[in-house]
Amino acid sequence: MKLAQNFIGKLKNSWLFFAFAIVALILWNTNILFRNLSHEERTKMELWAMAQEEYIQNQDLNNLTFEILQRSGQNPMIQVNAQGKILEIRNIDWDREKQDSIKLYQILEKIKQENLPILIQYKDTTGTLVIDQKLYYGDSSTLKKLQYYPLALLLIIILFGAVLYFVFKTAKIAEQNRLWAAMAKETAHQIGTPLTSMMGWLTLLKEKYPKSSSLTEIEKDIERLNLITDRFSKVGSTPELYSNDIINVIRNTVSYLQKRSSEQIEFKLDLPKEKIDLPFNPQLISWTLENLIKNAIDAMKGKGVLEICLNQYDSFVEILVQDTGSGMKKETASKIFKPGFTTKSRGWGLGLSLAKRIVEDFHSGKITVQKTILGQGTTFQLILNKSLRKRH
Repeated sequence: MKLAQNFIGKLKNSWLFFAFAIVALILWNTNILFRNLSHEERTKMELWAMAQEEYIQNQDLNNLTFEILQRSGQNPMIQVNAQGKILEIRNIDWDREKQDSIKLYQILEKIKQENLPILIQYKDTTGTLVIDQKLYYGDSSTLKKLQYYPLALLLIIILFGAVLYFVFKTAKIAEQNRLWAAMAKETAHQIGTPLTSMMGWLTLLKEKYPKSSSLTEIEKDIERLNLITDRFSKVGSTPELYSNDIINVIRNTVSYLQKRSSEQIEFKLDLPKEKIDLPFNPQLISWTLENLIKNAIDAMKGKGVLEICLNQYDSFVEILVQDTGSGMKKETASKIFKPGFTTKSRGWGLGLSLAKRIVEDFHSGKITVQKTILGQGTTFQLILNKSLRKRH
């Protein structure tokens, strides 16, 4: 197994190296192509400048010189004299009648930044420089587009990498969810077997000692284990949602935990008096509330005020669980619902991740940390819809 994992790890690294090598090769070839095209364009411009020199020396043009001068290609060209005055332009988007010459000189300044000028000079028989001109040329549209090709390629690669990362992350989350579901089913199965036996033994003991208070408490604990088993079995499969009174579920959950909590924890309930029926699974929502309340009690270290209130809106209800505990850092609050994440010295960090799965995956609701302040406390927000919504 370990050898297989090492092989898979090496294979992944090989693919990363292979992808990097391909990208580097493409960029290298693009750079060579750019340099070759740039060299070819300069050669053409130098050839045009030579034809211009021949024309200056001999007004009688042969066919070859005439053809070269007529075919200036796609490169923008501006020919200037020694004083910098523009003598001729080619392939420049400039209207002599509608635009001022200042615009043309602005274009010249831009072209000067692209390539070194080509000299057009002619000396007479005495060696005196009679013609002293310069040819400035810009890159062709093809060469300019090629400049942005590596950037576009990198952008495509980044987007492709982001898509791959999203796909792998989604697959990993789905695999984790399947793992939690399988663990929950197996836990329910493992607990259920001895629980059935305990219920049988309890029945026999109650027949022999019908008035035993100890057996009554044992029966309550067995009922509690039965409830936990039921919860785990529902997490491991798609639970049934049906109309229930959310107020009653909140009161029962708080009542159970209040009896088993420190007397220094002050419970405050701000709930409507009338019943509110919603489509939800009472066992799972009760479990979610238990997780939130237990986390609040732990954060307060057994002493403080725990307030639970319910706000009703047109399409949903909002349940707030607020404590006066130690609060959390923003970094912690952003990770608190991730499977395996915990700030406690013991525990698997599954409580809040299961709560998120119950609320968002099973009930299409929402659970968030609404507010948290270090040293002042935390408020969890739980939203449940008043009507069933399609699951994605």
